[in-house]
Amino acid sequence: MFYGWKIVATLFFVLMFSSGLGFYNHSVVLQALTTEKGFPITVASTAVSIFFFASGLAGLYIAALLERYDVRLIMGAGTVIASLCLGALSEVNNQVQLYMLYALFGVGFCASGLLPATTLVARWFHKSRARALSVASTGLSVGGIIVTPASATLIESQGMVVASPILGLVYLVGVLPLSLVILRSRPADLGLDAEGTDRQSAMNINSQGVNLHHALRDSYFWRLNLAYLFVMMAQVGGIAHQYGLVSEQMSGRDAALALGVLPLFSIIGRLAGGLLVDKMDATRFTTAMMLLQGLSLACMGYFASPVGLLIGLAIFGITVGNLLMLQPLLIAERYGLLQYSRIYAVSNLLTMLGIATGPVTMGYLFALTGTYGLAYLAAAVAGVIAFLIFLGNSAAGRVLSE
Repeated sequence: MFYGWKIVATLFFVLMFSSGLGFYNHSVVLQALTTEKGFPITVASTAVSIFFFASGLAGLYIAALLERYDVRLIMGAGTVIASLCLGALSEVNNQVQLYMLYALFGVGFCASGLLPATTLVARWFHKSRARALSVASTGLSVGGIIVTPASATLIESQGMVVASPILGLVYLVGVLPLSLVILRSRPADLGLDAEGTDRQSAMNINSQGVNLHHALRDSYFWRLNLAYLFVMMAQVGGIAHQYGLVSEQMSGRDAALALGVLPLFSIIGRLAGGLLVDKMDATRFTTAMMLLQGLSLACMGYFASPVGLLIGLAIFGITVGNLLMLQPLLIAERYGLLQYSRIYAVSNLLTMLGIATGPVTMGYLFALTGTYGLAYLAAAVAGVIAFLIFLGNSAAGRVLSE
């Protein structure tokens, strides 16, 4: 078996724990911070926004490190930082501590999450890149199905003081050992070529592409990132507050189980999307997913019933699974591997502005109205804006113009 698939399998488990405890888990921890620690929902939501902004900013530096150092060193350090911060949440007593801890948590999350993972997939795969990326990133959704509900149950039964150190240890054990043993920065480290290439073509592919300066002059790059700013504003805001939305209509075990709907359909959508993107234009597929995300959020905000909520979560999950996968794939296809990690890091930082804005905006709208209906309708508007901005890229084509 090609060693790259071992890389993909490892990244699956890495992303399962990092997303289950550092992405989907925000909605659970946010609720605990308000009920147990007494933080206003606006303060807790702002902490989540700081987490994502710090993650995006750190990505610029981490991308440069990925070009120079062994990926295992970078991911190992990030895992230790993230696990220590997650474990220390039980000791937070004031707003300053909360913000500082979430900022550091964001740095660790970035170094042990999607940035190094997508970089590795881009380096190891050529012809089957979309499929490999869909399989590896499915770990994100599996983390939401397995890890996040388990975290919610643990926090509800034991409280943050007991649960937080346990979750930090799970993050460390779930990510670090496999990363150190299996991951390798490039196929050449093991005397191999990237999937779908021979030695000469592999060298050509790794040297092909454009630098960051060239990408910044491309209008496609800015339409992509501006659209993703609104995509992630809607998406991460919707994910961060889904536990609160579900709790308005369900309680206890039913609410915890409902958290698995979004990631379950994210898996289904991502695996199907990985196969479809190999056979169709990725830009047009992305445009369709943006529109569908806006419609699903509108469904969640408008239909005040458990059935309508679950349908909205299912459709939302399909779009979440694909849109998270499509951004790095579009960048790798259009700009090549020459400075992929730097280009993706800048793109990630720009979209992090949306990620940072989403949770806090929806938190303020909830505080203003006392329900999540208006907040999710606002997220739906952001999704439709993303669709309209990115619509022009469907006609731009997949090939980078000279």
